[in-house]
Amino acid sequence: MSDKSVNSAPSKAPAVVTGEERGEGKFPKGLVLRLFAYLIAGHLFAGFLYLLFMLGGQNQ
Repeated sequence: MSDKSVNSAPSKAPAVVTGEERGEGKFPKGLVLRLFAYLIAGHLFAGFLYLLFMLGGQNQ
């Protein structure tokens, strides 16, 4: 008998794991970071506009 088992298949390890290859509904890391940055920047901009309108409304 040989030393090889019945279920010995050549293993193919992916060199680089991207979001599409990761599967399981995970997003690529770059997309998540960009989304988070846009979310923070959008809230800061909205807060700045709110502050402008509040200060502008006090002068009337």
